[in-house]
Amino acid sequence: MAIMNIDEILKYLPHRYPFLLVDRVLDYEKDTSIRALKNVSINEPHFTGHFPEFPVMPGVLLIEAMAQVGGILAFMSAPEDQEFLVYFTGIDGVRFRKPVRPGDQVIFELTCLRRRGHMWRFKGDAFVDGDLVCEGTLMATLMPKEKS
Repeated sequence: MAIMNIDEILKYLPHRYPFLLVDRVLDYEKDTSIRALKNVSINEPHFTGHFPEFPVMPGVLLIEAMAQVGGILAFMSAPEDQEFLVYFTGIDGVRFRKPVRPGDQVIFELTCLRRRGHMWRFKGDAFVDGDLVCEGTLMATLMPKEKS
């Protein structure tokens, strides 16, 4: 059962189609960890050009999805009296273990390794059917949203 559906995710993330890459949040522990799901569909626009004979989800989109999940964790810990944006600031040690194909469900598990103020460092893992498909360390920062 999801603790956050797509309507609630849209309240946290500024991303929209085709760059919103998180469908549900499955589990969440404040300031500590988060699990989320992405359904991979053949209808996604990158599959028309990324190995059309053998469609594979681009690794950079797996990392972007992982960063969005980390962003949700950071947003959920932010003070409610101020609006923020999350900026992805770095990646380390990324490894792609297996291809992700249309029809797969990717489960992202992120754990906060370190938090200092608005700076976050996460350990991220992505799984399909229990198999590790991608892993890495991500950094992000919460920045106050400027009024326009």
